[in-house]
Amino acid sequence: MKSGTTPLYATETLGDRVSKYSESVSLKIPQPIKDYHARIIEEDPADSNYMISNFQAQALVWLARLIGAKRVLEIGVYIGYSGMVWAHAIGPDGKVTGLEYEQEYATAAQKAWKEHGYNNIEVHVGDGKETLAKLANPSEPYDIVFIDADKTGYPAYLQKLLDLSQPGAENRLLRPGAVIAGDNALRKGLVADASRDNPHRPADFDAGAGSWDARAVAAVREFNAAAAANDRLETFMCPLWDGLNLIRLVD
Repeated sequence: MKSGTTPLYATETLGDRVSKYSESVSLKIPQPIKDYHARIIEEDPADSNYMISNFQAQALVWLARLIGAKRVLEIGVYIGYSGMVWAHAIGPDGKVTGLEYEQEYATAAQKAWKEHGYNNIEVHVGDGKETLAKLANPSEPYDIVFIDADKTGYPAYLQKLLDLSQPGAENRLLRPGAVIAGDNALRKGLVADASRDNPHRPADFDAGAGSWDARAVAAVREFNAAAAANDRLETFMCPLWDGLNLIRLVD
């Protein structure tokens, strides 16, 4: 699974204890959602890394409630854990829209949502850049976008979100003040430091285009830089978990 530990302390043990303490005094995630998280880790430990941690889920619920979010767009659904987290955050009168490339994952997510009684989540299957374009001119704009999909698509997702949310436009995709949250924005620190000083640097990283990790890191770095340089956006890079780039759409 993706660790909830934040390696900002002198030892990994201390970081783990601080993270567990922080989780224990933060708002609670409903037990059925946490049980689903644990089940996926047990049944598919390799791919369960695609999920956010319960600790990060607490932060996202808090963020959604902080800004009074009622409409959430999630790019990258996997098998539905984070969709339930967002649905819990915004309540039954809110709406969660998910975009997922893999039909298998989308089907598993829909099954989980039904089993857990969440009726306010929908999913569109296909390439995220294409399905995102189909959401143009919504009846109501979205308050939060959570990006946790193929990392090489991050720059294109950001540009499309901005293109569909022009200042003064009617039926824009995102409201003024909306939050775009880009997950895995540090990629085990490789986005900030891909040198051999980073113990997480893959052996094939120097292969360039031949290395998936190198392509992912380059794309996320481009995404972060584009957000930071855009006058329409305000950014805060949170170095927790695997990096969470919190971006506010000013206009």
